[in-house]
Amino acid sequence: MFENLTERLSRTLKNVSGRGRLTDDNIKDTLREVRMALLEADVALPVVREFVKRVKERAVGTEVSKSLTPGQEFIKIVQAELELVMGEENEGLDLSCQPPAVILMAGLQGAGKTTSVGKLGKLLKERDSKKVLVVSADVYRPAAIKQLETLAGDIGIDFFPSNVEQKPVEIAKAALEHGKLKFYDVVIVDTAGRLHVDEEMMDEIKDVHQTLNPVETLFVVDAMTGQDAANTAKAFNDALPLTGVILTKVDGDARGGAALSVRHVTGKPIKFLGVGEKTDALEPFHPNRVASRILGMGDVLSLIEDLERNVDKKEAEKLAKKFKDKKGFDLEDFRSQLQQMKNMGGMMGMLDKLPGMSQLPSDVKDKVDDKIFVQMEAIINSMTKAERARPELIKGSRKKRIAAGSGTQVQDVNRLLKQFTQMQKMMKKMQKGGMKNMMRQMKGMMPGGGMFPGR
Repeated sequence: MFENLTERLSRTLKNVSGRGRLTDDNIKDTLREVRMALLEADVALPVVREFVKRVKERAVGTEVSKSLTPGQEFIKIVQAELELVMGEENEGLDLSCQPPAVILMAGLQGAGKTTSVGKLGKLLKERDSKKVLVVSADVYRPAAIKQLETLAGDIGIDFFPSNVEQKPVEIAKAALEHGKLKFYDVVIVDTAGRLHVDEEMMDEIKDVHQTLNPVETLFVVDAMTGQDAANTAKAFNDALPLTGVILTKVDGDARGGAALSVRHVTGKPIKFLGVGEKTDALEPFHPNRVASRILGMGDVLSLIEDLERNVDKKEAEKLAKKFKDKKGFDLEDFRSQLQQMKNMGGMMGMLDKLPGMSQLPSDVKDKVDDKIFVQMEAIINSMTKAERARPELIKGSRKKRIAAGSGTQVQDVNRLLKQFTQMQKMMKKMQKGGMKNMMRQMKGMMPGGGMFPGR
């Protein structure tokens, strides 16, 4: 996420961070680089101009001249201004109304609205303990209604049936009545994707909005469209009273232009980021954390929240008890760790949130391939229970059978066993309480150190 911008800004700001004194000249050079980095990231030109102007005003003012570390003070100013551009703090959903609270989803075709409806429904159900009803008023796209019904079934939230013969306004009205009757906390209404130049379709969504009077009208937009995302959101906002934006496909956006432009151009906050295809890949948008990630400082708070949400407490307690009882770490435990890592967005998803990871050379990053973890899990799945408990049993003929069963080669099985042995040694160091020894072992797990083989 935002790799290009992070790399460019980190490199630029590194040049100024060690300066004992900042002058007009070196600030000018740095700001020129910052301007270029933002423009290359497809940030809207008015946003870039305003941002650079504000940073310059603060940098040549008293803030920096009185500081003992002017270079670092300059980076703090850049971070503060990045946060300001994106909205300073997270603005959650305002559901304080007579239930059911109605959320209307709008956006272009292919932006990921239906998937976002499912993700938001799951988030409200699991994190806020809300009783959620979802409904599709998309009567134009083939199988749109069925897609939402399937998604709702997978997630475990209620779906209100509709069909292509109905008018969107009728569907919306019926869903709202049902929501009131059955005491739902939240009703989320999916609408058809439309172009903002299509007057007929825009009139239709205005009618749906008027019928529902939603507490939240969220615009769903693809982050990969850069500053176009902000311009499209503005066009929709002129037609509908939007309350916020959901940026989707952020995990595929190496630039970051949309995240930095939307708030400034529309005046509406980004409320959520869609960071993957899984139904739990929706994160509340925290400008301070995103600014920190853009500047290569990581996002440890989000990582901690990921851990709390995804780590299986029972599994963790079971492993802790094994350690306490001095029982060994086996391949069953190793598989459990791999699965939990996968739930947190894989190794790259975790590394992305750690400070300093933008400084890793690209050849090292290339070695961190999450497909390897899928392969490792497949290999362990092909083993018998006895083999997982006692890896020393796995010799020649067993290796061939495991490789054939997992669709891999014998050398892949050998590599997994070698990596497992490294992990096992590290766990023994933990059992003995030797933190220094354990840290030394962990170096071998970093990219290039053996745990993540090159391709």
